[in-house]
Amino acid sequence: MNKSARIISTLLLALLLLPACTRKQAPTPAGGATDSGNRAANFGDIVPDGFTMDGWGADSELEMRGDGDGIGNGKFGDFTMVVGELPSVFFDFDSASISASERSKLQEAAAYLEANPGDHLLIEGHCDWYGTSEYNLALGDRRANSASDYLGTLGIDPARINTLSKGSLEAVSGLSKLESSQDRRAELIILKK
Repeated sequence: MNKSARIISTLLLALLLLPACTRKQAPTPAGGATDSGNRAANFGDIVPDGFTMDGWGADSELEMRGDGDGIGNGKFGDFTMVVGELPSVFFDFDSASISASERSKLQEAAAYLEANPGDHLLIEGHCDWYGTSEYNLALGDRRANSASDYLGTLGIDPARINTLSKGSLEAVSGLSKLESSQDRRAELIILKK
């Protein structure tokens, strides 16, 4: 009898506590009053809309970009971009190592830079569509830096080399690993004053 009473009391206690676990609290409306009488945050005041500088404050170090800044219209800063003069360096899948067969392309780029001391070089690292965009941006950066480092071993001043990762931004999605081999590259772009 004592055992039965414990089982019954445990079941009754569970039945009493179970409804308390299933109660849902109503959501707090944005900009409205909470149960305690405090106003909830108006998220429109602190989240930027992406179109204006509203909400960043007067002390912000962020500046609006001008139309002529950075890369665009065949320009990289003060330089004019010359694409296609130097061959691209290709990489194996998920690799930033420069194979022996691709080193001659970087040697050609080094010879060009030695013959044209006023020119600089932009190395764009590209990836195929496999992997996340964050991973591919990092891999594109490693590929561009690997090519830059190799040029440094050939005596090219690192101040004449700029690197940029494009990741998989320009990759063709849906291709097989073999078909997407053209997306795994470092493009060598001449920068002329």
